[in-house]
Amino acid sequence: MALQCGIVGLPNVGKSTLFNCLSNAKAQAANFPFCTIDPNVGTITVPDERLNTLAALVHPERIVPTTVEIVDIAGLVKGASQGEGLGNKFLANIRETDAILHVLRCFDDENVMHVDGIVNPVRDKEIIDYELQLKDLETVESRIGKVQKQAQTGGDKQAKTVFNVLLRYKAALEQGKPARTVRFDSKDDEKVARDLFLLTNKPVLYVCNVDEASAVPGNKYVDAVRDTIREEDAELLIVAAKIESEIAELETCEERELFLGEIGLQESGVNRLIKAAYRLLNLETFLTAGPQEVRAWTYRKGSKAPRCAGVIHTDFEKGFIRAEVIKYDDYVRLGSENACREAGKMYVEGKEYVVQDGDIMHFRFNV
Repeated sequence: MALQCGIVGLPNVGKSTLFNCLSNAKAQAANFPFCTIDPNVGTITVPDERLNTLAALVHPERIVPTTVEIVDIAGLVKGASQGEGLGNKFLANIRETDAILHVLRCFDDENVMHVDGIVNPVRDKEIIDYELQLKDLETVESRIGKVQKQAQTGGDKQAKTVFNVLLRYKAALEQGKPARTVRFDSKDDEKVARDLFLLTNKPVLYVCNVDEASAVPGNKYVDAVRDTIREEDAELLIVAAKIESEIAELETCEERELFLGEIGLQESGVNRLIKAAYRLLNLETFLTAGPQEVRAWTYRKGSKAPRCAGVIHTDFEKGFIRAEVIKYDDYVRLGSENACREAGKMYVEGKEYVVQDGDIMHFRFNV
């Protein structure tokens, strides 16, 4: 199954509007809580200007970008960890995602009701944080009850490792800190931590949904969120979802660029969000270029050449011999694969080569 980012937030903060901008799938957007009950899944094209640049040199029959999946999850309310509202469904859906896009309302609009009456993105963030932390604490305490005796009285080294990891998470969660703030020194500890699948251990991007005037400079609400997350391992992105929805309705690139220029943006918030989601999932892209197609391929950052070959076809990984690699900048500067080969800019790499973002790859294999 593809890696997924889940869009979460309180009701009426702009989640579904943002999702509609991202995806051709149209989530219902209405001015009341729980409008989105079942998670809407959209397969989103990842913008990559390098594809068009290569296509201008290669003149392929087609261009194939890579994609990422975005899930629009029902709005959460206070008490979700105890099953309030659609809490159980919300928590189950978020557990299935690989990263979180946490949308916060950072705009005033008397025509759009707020579930708590007053716009306060820091409070909204804390409500969701609290519910996720409570659920994680419940998970951790349950696991401690199962492993504690074995860890303290037996000679099971693995049980001791698990127990110590759980204690560190318990301490952090009881202090109101997300699990992702806990750092481990050993690979054994890190593996145990990953296998717990804690909700607050997922990477998170805070998306501040603002009005048009705040699309570039931000506003007091954005500043408050930025101060709040200063010690978290998290990013922040400013997006004006309402304006983005209007941009998405424009038919031509020229119209969209003109609209963006009028509000002072060089790139749409949607494009920036998709790219940020891709990074949040720890993904990178390698490229293939030929007369049939110029194509982007997704791989996990840090993957070696055989694993990336397997992204194209499992036989490529099984019978991997070598990878021929051209750096993107060299390809663009010299203009073709042949020119790169003649200039000594095509590198032959083996099984231990760690693929870099933007590498143009050709795999040799034998099955």
